Amino acid sequence: MSTLVANSLFQQLTATFQELEASNESSAVKSIRQDAFARFQELGFPTVKNEDWKYTNIHNLVNKTYLLNEDVDVANLDFDAANIPGLEAHRIVLVNGQYVLAFSSLEDEIGLTVKSIEDAQDDVNFQKHFAQHADKTGSAMVALNTALHTSGAYISVAKNKVVSKPLHIVHVATGGKDFFAQTRNLIVVEPNAEIEIVESYITAANSASNLNNKVTEIVAEENAKIQHYYLQLAAESGHYINHTEVYQEKHSLYNNYNCTFPGPAFVRNDINIRLDAEQVESHLYGINLLNKKQFVDNHTIVDHMKPHCESYEWYKNIPQEEATAVFNGKIFVREDAQKTNAFQQNNNMLIGEKSTVFTKPQLEIFADDVKCSHGCTMGQFDDEALFYLRARGIGEDSARILLVHAFAFDVTSKFSNDTIKHYVEELVARGLES
Repeated sequence: MSTLVANSLFQQLTATFQELEASNESSAVKSIRQDAFARFQELGFPTVKNEDWKYTNIHNLVNKTYLLNEDVDVANLDFDAANIPGLEAHRIVLVNGQYVLAFSSLEDEIGLTVKSIEDAQDDVNFQKHFAQHADKTGSAMVALNTALHTSGAYISVAKNKVVSKPLHIVHVATGGKDFFAQTRNLIVVEPNAEIEIVESYITAANSASNLNNKVTEIVAEENAKIQHYYLQLAAESGHYINHTEVYQEKHSLYNNYNCTFPGPAFVRNDINIRLDAEQVESHLYGINLLNKKQFVDNHTIVDHMKPHCESYEWYKNIPQEEATAVFNGKIFVREDAQKTNAFQQNNNMLIGEKSTVFTKPQLEIFADDVKCSHGCTMGQFDDEALFYLRARGIGEDSARILLVHAFAFDVTSKFSNDTIKHYVEELVARGLES
């Protein structure tokens, strides 16, 4: 199905929704789509008048027409840009959000289910969790995705299953004309199960400008453990609006490692964690190394809803040249969430006279027996440290790379996978050299 209409994007989206209403989906999914599209029509695209989008203007992105639901040409695609040296992993390939089985390699992993999102509608976990978490946030972009998603992956890990290797999800953007992709993922990890997920974003050569609105719902059931990496390596033609909603049950662990490197022109990440049971733990780590006129906005919410939980968040931004980084991290400690331990830190190193950072760490506490802290720092290269290194025969470029590595080390040292840790450190060096 291909839709190219020479009208406003809103009219295109309406026409696409009407086509989806006539599809053979289950009545439950159709009802969810209808409710979501009604919400989107009421809310419209977010503007800078919305506090959460104050520094993030998407007017130029949505004030144009796109190819919607483009038929994907998978011939001659090259995935080498997503390769992580030394990482042994199962692989899933999503091309413009479409799950391409021919390029995926899952082997025999009993207890791990991977399907396209449209083929998962009869699964119990899908029926229980689809659109039950992210859609409660009131986000217009989530509502749009729920109403119009046509691609994505469903991943389920059975009770007590420990997936033997990381699951590497490769997101490939490709197309000869400007396109808009709506990808919807649902990941459910059942009690006592464990999985490590690595998501890499790349762009095929000569691809047109693309806008990607992706929503991922993640459910960590009792005592489940999830390690989750985002590696944003797309080309300058890429524009990404990602919403990740995580729902955690008792004794579960969720760690998110969010890394963006020189490439995509625009990235907006919303990562929301709901700690809705006792003895839940979450960690959020971020490294953003930007160049040229890149714009990257990370919005996080860690919502402590029950007592005896712990969260730890540390984001570092390194904008070069004329790049802009935005960080807005919110921690909520609800009235019932006594004995909460919550930490948040945002550090920024500006490289380049025209680089910009907007940062807003927030902490709202409604309980009285808690340990919470938050803060941010802003700075440039330490001239004394740079002089010290150069005085010992280290060239200026190498000295700068060493200083940035030292700055990023606090975060990269927290990575649970050493192979990915070394890969990210190499990408930092490569991003500085470029």
